[in-house]
Amino acid sequence: MAELLYRLGKFSARRAWVVIAAWTVVLAIAVGGFLVGFKGLTTSFDVPGTASGDVVAELEDELPEYSGGAGTVVFTTTDGSALTETQQAEISALIADRSDLVDVEDVVDPFEAQQQLDDQRQQVADGQTQLDDGQAQLDEGQAQLDAGAAQLDAGQAQLDAGQAQLDAAREQAVAAGAPTDELDAQQAQLDAQQAQIDAQRETLDAEQAKLDDGRDELAANTEQLELGTELLGYADDIRLVSEDGSTAIANVSFTVPRLELSEDAKQSVIDHFSEPVEGVSVSFSTDISQGVPELFGVGEAVGLVIAAIVLLVMLGSVIAASLPLVTAIFGVAVGILGSLAFSGVVDMASVTPMLAVMLGLAVGIDYSLFVVNRHRKQLLQGAEVVESIGLANGTSGNAVVFAGTTVIVALAALNITGIPFLGLMGTVGAVAVAVAVLISTTLTPALLGLLGMRILRRKVRAHLGEGNRHEPPVVTAMPTWRAVLTGIVAIVALLVVAIPALSMRVGLPDGSSEPHDSAAYEAFTVTEEQFVAGANSPLLVTAELPEGTTEDDVLPLQVDIASTIAEQDDVVAVAAVDVSDDRSLAVFQVIPAEGPNAASTEQLVRDLRALPPVNGDIALGVAGQAAINIDISEGLADVLPLYLVVVVGLSLLIMILVFRSLLVPIVATGGFILSLFATYGAIVAVFQWGWGADALGISTGPILSFLPVILVGILFGLAMDYQLFLATGMREAFVHGSPARLAVAQGLRAGRSVVVAAGLIMVSVFGGFIFSESTMIRSVGFGLAFGVLVDAFIVRMLLMPAIMHLLGRSAWWIPKWLDRIMPDVDVEGAALERRHHLVTAAGEADAAGPALVVTGTAGVPAADETAAPSTTH
Repeated sequence: MAELLYRLGKFSARRAWVVIAAWTVVLAIAVGGFLVGFKGLTTSFDVPGTASGDVVAELEDELPEYSGGAGTVVFTTTDGSALTETQQAEISALIADRSDLVDVEDVVDPFEAQQQLDDQRQQVADGQTQLDDGQAQLDEGQAQLDAGAAQLDAGQAQLDAGQAQLDAAREQAVAAGAPTDELDAQQAQLDAQQAQIDAQRETLDAEQAKLDDGRDELAANTEQLELGTELLGYADDIRLVSEDGSTAIANVSFTVPRLELSEDAKQSVIDHFSEPVEGVSVSFSTDISQGVPELFGVGEAVGLVIAAIVLLVMLGSVIAASLPLVTAIFGVAVGILGSLAFSGVVDMASVTPMLAVMLGLAVGIDYSLFVVNRHRKQLLQGAEVVESIGLANGTSGNAVVFAGTTVIVALAALNITGIPFLGLMGTVGAVAVAVAVLISTTLTPALLGLLGMRILRRKVRAHLGEGNRHEPPVVTAMPTWRAVLTGIVAIVALLVVAIPALSMRVGLPDGSSEPHDSAAYEAFTVTEEQFVAGANSPLLVTAELPEGTTEDDVLPLQVDIASTIAEQDDVVAVAAVDVSDDRSLAVFQVIPAEGPNAASTEQLVRDLRALPPVNGDIALGVAGQAAINIDISEGLADVLPLYLVVVVGLSLLIMILVFRSLLVPIVATGGFILSLFATYGAIVAVFQWGWGADALGISTGPILSFLPVILVGILFGLAMDYQLFLATGMREAFVHGSPARLAVAQGLRAGRSVVVAAGLIMVSVFGGFIFSESTMIRSVGFGLAFGVLVDAFIVRMLLMPAIMHLLGRSAWWIPKWLDRIMPDVDVEGAALERRHHLVTAAGEADAAGPALVVTGTAGVPAADETAAPSTTH
């Protein structure tokens, strides 16, 4: 590889305009692809196969109108007074005239909806009054029937007495042989009276039957009213207009799912409702207002300026300092535009290109710096320009390729998580790094070829060849007591910083974590103050009704379900929303006590999901932002151990191959794990606990759910960069005869200037993103900046050398059988240097080359050390 890169470097230097033209064509293709293929980015995330995803899929089948994305528009008076009738009318007119809205299913007029809620409550009260009146009428009718029945019973008694007397008289007449004509006439009168009583009794029985029917109907209506009253009671605290009338919430539902919601759709809502209503301010929930952040803002520009200053201080020339910046920006343009060209094919999250910009700039500057710095030092040693470019590309460029490949593999390995948006982030980031590597080994040599000796300052060029070469400084091994103290202090400090990571809570940003001057933050806080925090993101609960459910069964079942939900802790209100046409699925809206990222809301989701089936056969499902947060966070938490094992295993294998040692990889990997968890701790302390958050303009909340996984991949790759550039120098010194402990000091001295500069550049670039307008980007930028700061300056430059010193010669031990079967990996191109007779000069000149081989007071092996044979494997 080194020889190939040597030739590539010389070709690029000699055919500079060909290389530049080729990259210009590549950029043009990327621009064309972007113009044709870019279809927008999404601000949503999804993990397939989650419980909330299953609920949404069920809604798409049964009640599709509830499966789309949703958001809220919050109207509030600027002076806190109640909305006037004029203001209400203007807002209602805006809601009614929504023909310009894109992908919007419905917008609920808060005033009409609130009036309907109030009317329903009044209807319940009126219904109870009517039932009470009906009961009174029934009671009065029953009393009248009872009185009539009593009169009939009295008449019947008199008739029965008359009949008895008549029967007795008839018996006497028959016995005496007297005529019975008069008695027959009396009997006819009695029969007529009996018929009259029987008719009246039939009438009375008919009236009683009617009264009984009325009583049954009243009982049924009373039961329905009681059920309706109970169900409505669970929703008492749901309001769309605040109690004081100063604030109203318009619910917006979209025709497409949350993940497919376009920026055009959200922007159409913002543009439509931003039409001024005098005395009324308008804000939008995160679901609507959270757009795609700018790829490059003021903070990012400041980071680049700081990086430029570092380059200028290190290289001492504006031209030399500008070259890494130019190539890095060019590489970012190619990588990002090329990746965005595929946004119409795959759903790409808005944070994905931002992450690629961070990585592309940081590694692009660093990788180009390594080649430029090596070339400059070789020129100072008298090398010819083209030859020096080739050697720089074959040595430092070879290390760049190896380090870049490590980063690429770590990022691409995110695809093993099985989470699409995370895998795509890794893929796009890997593309950005790959482009940076290609740019550094082709375009950078081409530009160096065009610049020639102008890469050096004029003053330096004027004194070349005067023979005033400085003697290399004397390097001594660090005292053992200092190595012990450094190791202990570094480990303890990292462990202390990592302590907050034990309380890490993960989630996705809501309005409370947005910048305080944003519309999303205003909407969240106004809703929380005027209604309840949970109204910012209600839960959607589905219930699978039993097969054969009739219309009469629905209301009692809804009450049973709502009652079960309302019994859970931190439930403010439950509203029955709808039932599918086939009565197989019921939908409920649940208002939790706190916002979607609150611990109580997360626990509520878990409690609802853990409930046994209502009435033994009604299973509940939960969706909504809080449920989605839990599902995504749990999905990411499940894959983090696997990914960490893969990355750590990869780390060990790569470093065993490169350093031909077992202990050096273990030390390096242990240092990476320490720096990783220290970074987690710092993120929790700032973004969750709020330490220093005000100074950084950060709102506290849960940690971005995918940040821990992303940091593993990126920080691993970058940590291996610094490990390679430092430890290879140590090994070169060791195999060239320096005692092990002296070799540690020599390698550290040789590599520290470039590692310091590279680390500062990365911290500057990543740190600039802390001030991004996007909450997600802020946390990613902070995590990467802090992680690089800790890993480069504490782990690689303090802890690792201290432990290597304590290990002494044993640090480089490897079983002979393993040493024999491993291939020779010449990361630094040492063989190439030897062939071109510049090994010593280049080694003194650059961090990426072999370490200084010097002797002094500590140049003799210590009692426990012996010099290694001066051969390479």
